[in-house]
Amino acid sequence: METKILSATDVDVAAETLKNGGLVAIPTETVYGLAGDAMRGEIVRKIYEAKGRPSDNPLIVHIAKIEDVFRVSDDVPEAFFALAEKFMPGPLTVVVPKGKAVPYEVTGGGETVAVRMPSHPLARAVIERSGCLLAAPSANVSKHVSPTTAKHVYDDLNGKIPYILDGGECGVGIESTVVSVVTDVPTVLRPGYITAEMLGEVLGEVKNFEGKVIKTAPAPGMKYKHYAPRCEAALAANASAAVRLYEAANGDGKNPVILAYGDNKKRYGSLNVIDLGDTPADAAHRIYAALREAEDKFGYIIVDKLPDGGLASSVMNRILKATANE
Repeated sequence: METKILSATDVDVAAETLKNGGLVAIPTETVYGLAGDAMRGEIVRKIYEAKGRPSDNPLIVHIAKIEDVFRVSDDVPEAFFALAEKFMPGPLTVVVPKGKAVPYEVTGGGETVAVRMPSHPLARAVIERSGCLLAAPSANVSKHVSPTTAKHVYDDLNGKIPYILDGGECGVGIESTVVSVVTDVPTVLRPGYITAEMLGEVLGEVKNFEGKVIKTAPAPGMKYKHYAPRCEAALAANASAAVRLYEAANGDGKNPVILAYGDNKKRYGSLNVIDLGDTPADAAHRIYAALREAEDKFGYIIVDKLPDGGLASSVMNRILKATANE
């Protein structure tokens, strides 16, 4: 099967494919998602198969309107609606109690379900026209760097899915924030563009998840390796450390590159560099594309450390996993 890239005018083709039980990669504001009907367990299993994803790693259900949450949960906490009023549509996923209609394939066997309403107009249009709620994890091979362009999806999934709907480059660039509102204190399970501080302004007390998932994960990104490039990668604590890592790798013939952030770029002179920009939002937008470019052109990746706090910490969450080399 040759995967076809659809243009933005082909929304109806994508919607009809999904309605008929097929899979389509769709753009969202965060990353491209591999979409299928979330309410049909046999379709959800196709998503896991196409990605090579462990079936106990839960998926997010994408909705087109707030009231769709009642299709996936029989007991929606008030906190969901408070968050929805402030942040939806947008890059926020909220974990709520699972409804009976939701297949366990979506939740990884758990009793909660993750729900999000994307802001990307093509994603919303596909959901609305297909009539399906969509399970849509990142449209890449499991554990690899997430895709932020249609080409990234094609590079990973050509021959495994029929269509990719091209909506251009993703605006945010990292996956949605995931917050659970079924815990005593709302808990951030995965950091993202919507920070814990922003959530706290709506909910009051919010905490970050600490510890290790042993059995059932309530959200994606908590249990398995993610965001890994296909070559060795390292985190540099500062510009001097980056230069030392570069020189050592170059001496070993590894053809290194530095993913450079902010003013550090000025210190790298003629070294191979890919620019992550000057702000945390720049870095979020560019990090996955930079990792993919680096793995294609170089043999060793060095990533600058970002400052602590806010969105920068969310980007660092991805960088730390990408450079874990596990």
